[in-house]
Amino acid sequence: MPQDVLTRRAALIGFGAFACMGLSGCNTTPGAGLQPAAASPGLGVGPIDVDTTPLVAYVGNPTAGWAQAALPAALTRVLGSSAGGPPLQVRIDTLYLGGGGPADPDTMRGVATFGGRTIRVRAVSTYIANPTDQALPEQALQGRVQALAVAFAYRLRRKLRA
Repeated sequence: MPQDVLTRRAALIGFGAFACMGLSGCNTTPGAGLQPAAASPGLGVGPIDVDTTPLVAYVGNPTAGWAQAALPAALTRVLGSSAGGPPLQVRIDTLYLGGGGPADPDTMRGVATFGGRTIRVRAVSTYIANPTDQALPEQALQGRVQALAVAFAYRLRRKLRA
């Protein structure tokens, strides 16, 4: 009988250690895995200005603040930067965090002005629910906004090259 108790305790300790290791991955920066893309020769982006004023009225803070913080870094990584390049002005109008899955994706819409061109951009990111999202809802929402910022930057790069 004492051997069964020791085995149960060992199983519970092992399960607890496994759960702690799984949750420790939640403390990483969501954009840490992004690698800077090499900018194309004709796409030297100068200073980046992101306006989220319409977004504050649409979704409020802290969501608009997360987008304001995530977009300049994502745009710099994806588009590259140049000291003498034309400025990039981005206005984010709407941000929708869907229910999850491909049937109800997260979307971000905005307008970018670069080199005299005005470009409408709509970015989509699919959210797949994770059990740790219930334990850390604010971190999960911030990660979703950061994923949308990266999707927005890549979509803008595609439209600028076209």
